[in-house]
Amino acid sequence: MARPRIGVAVSGGLTAPEIVDCVRRAEDLGYESAWVAEGHGGDQFAILAACATATTRIRLGTSISSVFVRSVPTIAMAAATVDALSGGRFVLGLGSSHRVQVEGEHGLPYAKPIARVRESVEAIRSLLRDGEVAYRGETITIDRFDLWFTPHRRVIPIYLSALFPPMLEVCGELADGLILTWATREAPARAAAHVAAGARRAGRRPEDVEITSLLPCVIADTRAEALERMRPAVAMYAGFFPRYNRLLAEAGFPDAARAIQAAWQSGDRSGAARAVPDAMAAAVGVVGTAAECRARIEDYRAGGLTLPIISPRARGAGARAAFEDAIRACAP
Repeated sequence: MARPRIGVAVSGGLTAPEIVDCVRRAEDLGYESAWVAEGHGGDQFAILAACATATTRIRLGTSISSVFVRSVPTIAMAAATVDALSGGRFVLGLGSSHRVQVEGEHGLPYAKPIARVRESVEAIRSLLRDGEVAYRGETITIDRFDLWFTPHRRVIPIYLSALFPPMLEVCGELADGLILTWATREAPARAAAHVAAGARRAGRRPEDVEITSLLPCVIADTRAEALERMRPAVAMYAGFFPRYNRLLAEAGFPDAARAIQAAWQSGDRSGAARAVPDAMAAAVGVVGTAAECRARIEDYRAGGLTLPIISPRARGAGARAAFEDAIRACAP
């Protein structure tokens, strides 16, 4: 009997060598994929290149790479490089990121995110397929760029991050997979309906778009301890990112989302964490004892999630141990 498919994602907290070691360990434990975010956690393509040379089977992906902070040729070349080093095991996860990151943290303009994602996908695919690209769109203009090497694969799978119907439908039109995050148990089925609408509009089969989700994960000796450790992460995302605040409000927590945002904007980080109710902390990830977390992953599968991707929330002292505990506990 085949093992159930499960991935693991890293979103910071570990050094690059630690990530490589943990991805190697995840491969040994039977994980089918490992995903690396960027944000503030290190250069994702450099880390994935190191992972590629240290592993032989596990798929490797970005979750996600922002279409605003790198150019189309840079993204395409980075993807082709990791794909070649991994022998064709790479998945390019792309997304629009957030205005507060792109403008506030990178000092770059942020506008028309859906058009930017769509045009980035088109131009990246053209460059990899043809070895050169000239593109004029609403948000991207490239006079000409050519590759001075031959990609290992001319077609690399592209997954898109999406939270709300417009981008979910674009995912159905263009992508090989969807990457959700901070998803409730019901979210994958709702998202799949919008992905299917976009796929049918483009003449594609909805089942050809894989539905994945990053699942924030905290494992502890007791459920109460795990919930307490999850609270700061939920507070940061709901407090700092307007889009995630909206997502959590629409997931059934409008009062908590408002309270978290108000505390965060006033500079009260601990107050924002205290405003996260147990139900919210439990609803948007995999939280509890090892047995409870394994059961929760199966519940997500039953709800229509094709590929669960645990994303251990590990920061500070003991981060590596916490990460390793999570991948052992949730291994297929």
